[in-house]
Amino acid sequence: MSDILVLNGRLVDPASGLDTERDVLLRGGRVAAVERPGGLKDVRVKETGSQVIDASGMIVAPGLVDVHVHLREPGQTYREWIATGSAAAAAGGFTSVVGMPNSVPVNDSVAGLE
Repeated sequence: MSDILVLNGRLVDPASGLDTERDVLLRGGRVAAVERPGGLKDVRVKETGSQVIDASGMIVAPGLVDVHVHLREPGQTYREWIATGSAAAAAGGFTSVVGMPNSVPVNDSVAGLE
């Protein structure tokens, strides 16, 4: 997995109280460094094939979790499917969703899901 360098993003991290512009280096899927803009200029991206993302005007934050989602599958797929609801959540920055038990029948087990 190559490094990812996220530059000029507004870093919002409630756990550490950060809400400011920062550059972030991701290495091996984990945060390796967080610096003020320009603080990671010595990271060699061209030689390593790392990806650089200009996040100017964007928010960089930990993955969001939505604990109140109506996926409606099984039984009410005319309203929502697990696949479409999950895709919409991912497009909005959510890494996890918790489906409400309002499907017909209630989707409350792995066997029921399969």
